[in-house]
Amino acid sequence: MPTALRVRMDNAMLVRGLADRTRQSYLEAITKLTRYYRLSPDTLTAAQVEAWLLYLAKERQLSFSTVNQAACACRLLYHTVLGRDQASFIIPMAKRPQRQPEILARTEVASLLAAAPDITSRTLLMTIYAAGLRVSEACSLQVTDIDSAPDRLCLRVRQGKGGQDRYTLLAPTLLSALREYWRCARPRLWLFPNPGGNAPIDIKTAQRRYNQARAAAHIRKTGGVHTLRHCFATHLLESGVDLVTIQKLMGHKDLSTTGRYLHLVSMQWQRPRQNLSPFDLLAALPTPQPPKP
Repeated sequence: MPTALRVRMDNAMLVRGLADRTRQSYLEAITKLTRYYRLSPDTLTAAQVEAWLLYLAKERQLSFSTVNQAACACRLLYHTVLGRDQASFIIPMAKRPQRQPEILARTEVASLLAAAPDITSRTLLMTIYAAGLRVSEACSLQVTDIDSAPDRLCLRVRQGKGGQDRYTLLAPTLLSALREYWRCARPRLWLFPNPGGNAPIDIKTAQRRYNQARAAAHIRKTGGVHTLRHCFATHLLESGVDLVTIQKLMGHKDLSTTGRYLHLVSMQWQRPRQNLSPFDLLAALPTPQPPKP
């Protein structure tokens, strides 16, 4: 992509408050479009853009979300930056299939955490589950984002989806786990740093550690590390926490996004103790049993 056009597109995203990761993803998508045709994107037709999106879906077999992200990048470039008419310069969006995520039972979550390869991996997965974080939010946590004051007990989430900061819960059991982790790892700036300590842990590394723990725990349900965030919402609902509170904790703009978890609630779940806080999901986990061979 020509430098001048790249700057115009990036400025358009900046003025609209798009998150850094979104801006980077959009620019990478247009760069790939440019390389595919070996032409400047401002010379392409709508038919060529649609053919490229079809190539991503059919030949590359990329996910609906990945193809739609590329389509969103194209819409921003052609409709917003280049001013092409939306009625004539049509950029299609794929209709995403509505699949319900597979939710781990509490016994499976306990087994998964116990099977984590090291204390950093275990604490990272604990934090994602107990605070309902996206993996990108967990990876970018800083030590100073932990507010352990007795009248606060919360985690600060910086630049979540949509570039929005928010606060989410910090249950006492998670705080104890974080303190134990800090005594062992002594992180300085980033709560979960990379091996060099000069940057946060990579999202792909976090995903890989989740997959390692899932395999070691002999869990056959599909889904990646984002499953733990789904479990957070579902387990809170099962514990009696209202939908609006969960919406705020998860950072959802629309209540309907949170409402889909109502379909995943198990009516068989019973709280183990009446004096147990419904927000302390780690405390509600059973003692993990050794995995079956």
